[in-house]
Amino acid sequence: MPLPRLLLLCALLSLGLASGAAAADPDSSGPVGSKWSTDYRAALATARSEKKLVLLDFTGSDWCVWCHRLHDEILSQKSFLDYADEQLVLVELDFPQNKPQSDELKRQNQTLAEKFGVTGYPTIILMNAEGHELGRSGYMQGGPKTFVRELKRLAAANAELPAP
Repeated sequence: MPLPRLLLLCALLSLGLASGAAAADPDSSGPVGSKWSTDYRAALATARSEKKLVLLDFTGSDWCVWCHRLHDEILSQKSFLDYADEQLVLVELDFPQNKPQSDELKRQNQTLAEKFGVTGYPTIILMNAEGHELGRSGYMQGGPKTFVRELKRLAAANAELPAP
């Protein structure tokens, strides 16, 4: 087989393998490859059934330096992920500049950014399963321990709101 055809075949095979891996694991699209969803309504339903809180991550995944720092220093760390597995339903609401998104996902994310008055990235919003905002944050120094402490404080300060 001539070299150009062989190279083309290899390229097509590697694209097929990559897209197959992504299709097999739809939750791997989040900022850290953990159990991140992009479906807000489904996340609320899951939070209600599992009696968890919802964490919305408004991010610019392919351009926002502070979003990258938040993900690298906090959201991808084991102590945060352990807390999230027990207490949170994670939702990524991405506003990329170059990464493709469906029109439906773009509309959902824009609608939610407007609803919650998000004007900068990253913005983290903690809410209960009924969609009541408990508080918000962004990047903060101190790593996952400090971040989880802040999430717990926000949840406790708003304990009188309807629980999940």
